[in-house]
Amino acid sequence: MRTITATRYVTPLREGGSLPAIVEADDDGLYVLKFRGAGQGPKALIAELVAGEIGRALGLPVPEIVFVDVDPLLGKAEPDPEIQELLERSVGLNLALDFLPGSVMMSPATFAPDPERASEVVWFDAYVTNVDRTPQNPNLLVWHKRLWLIDHGASLYFHHTWDNPAQLSKLAFPRIRDHVLLPFATEIAAIDPQMRAKLTPDLLTAIVETIPDSWLGDHLEFLTLDEHRAAYVTYLTDRLAAADNFVQEAVRASLA
Repeated sequence: MRTITATRYVTPLREGGSLPAIVEADDDGLYVLKFRGAGQGPKALIAELVAGEIGRALGLPVPEIVFVDVDPLLGKAEPDPEIQELLERSVGLNLALDFLPGSVMMSPATFAPDPERASEVVWFDAYVTNVDRTPQNPNLLVWHKRLWLIDHGASLYFHHTWDNPAQLSKLAFPRIRDHVLLPFATEIAAIDPQMRAKLTPDLLTAIVETIPDSWLGDHLEFLTLDEHRAAYVTYLTDRLAAADNFVQEAVRASLA
């Protein structure tokens, strides 16, 4: 994972509940910055990081994810007090996705994805329990006639409470019935074996290891940061072992 420094606040993206923004960085690139000081705090960034990198490991098109250092001076020239306060709360390490200029939000009325790709996205979202891929809010961009996956901060919702993750890992995901790509996802059962095979324990461990220390340690259940990370790995591997549950639920929903 690369780490960059935000050098200029360009514009807020007010359609996002957590008020993400386009920023320029010290590599001259533009990025969509997700702030640690926003509503859900570091957990939304952890979900964005872990789910996004799992999606990439599955071969899905996810914009590059980078760590972004926010300097205290970045918000000094910002006239909007809400944005200035958000920048002040987010000083330090944040997360961003590469900005895709000219991209548009995917609409089923104008873009019909390939059934295999649609099935892969549905499988992935059921695995990471992503509740935020609905027709009202697809979080799918079309860029150069290709589908791109963004905004995974609402995934892995179990980690907001850590209330019996062992049980939650085995549950189906009924909300997959609301997935924007479900009408196109006719190959869920067919792609299931290859999706499972790509997510090895070593890969999941390596992804979880990228979570910064400063985003962890806010739960009394865990005595150490290593223990906290290990709990993520255990959940993800347990959920994969019980994949029949969410796969069968997704197949049923696609046939309904």
